[in-house]
Amino acid sequence: MKKYIAECIGTFVLTFLGCGAAVSLGCAETNTAAVVGTAIAFGLAVVAMAYTIGGVSGCHINPAITLGCLVTGRISSKDTIGYMVGQVVGAIIAGAALVFLYPGSGLGTNGIGAGCNGCWCIALTIEIILTALFVLVVLGATHKTNGATGNFAGLAIGLSLILIHLVGIHFTGTSVNPARSIGPALFAGGEALANLWIFIVGPFVGALVAAILWKLVETKE
Repeated sequence: MKKYIAECIGTFVLTFLGCGAAVSLGCAETNTAAVVGTAIAFGLAVVAMAYTIGGVSGCHINPAITLGCLVTGRISSKDTIGYMVGQVVGAIIAGAALVFLYPGSGLGTNGIGAGCNGCWCIALTIEIILTALFVLVVLGATHKTNGATGNFAGLAIGLSLILIHLVGIHFTGTSVNPARSIGPALFAGGEALANLWIFIVGPFVGALVAAILWKLVETKE
């Protein structure tokens, strides 16, 4: 249960700080400073949580990462369910907090990963590609054969998430994380809720792609 609670707390922090930064900065593709600031906020949130709860749960704080770990045999089916429930609950609490703190702020469109800039198929494609890259980094950076470099896994993962947001915000606001899209979208409604399926299907498909790619290159001890 401690692992599930840790995932709940970690996903709350990621969603609250990342999406909160997006709303505070007025993140939009035409606001370069806000895009960079939002990307950094998400990346730093992951780094902070990696070194806070990594020793408890591994700090997935993302159902896509949990799915990738399940497929690669790093987590049990039971823990997969517990992790995902904890992650979604944490994101929902964060969404409620953001709506309370930023009433009428356009929460559904300011970088929460629930917007679709153009054709839905482009949005779905970018979410699949970016999630695959992100989960692949996670699987590689945390692999047991990394030795001493594994101590820097949290930093590598956080920096990769910054890069992913810099690319993806133009297209979708960047999700690569079903939980952090579900939480705010439930309160934002409208476009965010209508497009939510993209940010559930895309990351899960991307996670499966990453797991397959990792199995092709994984080395054994």
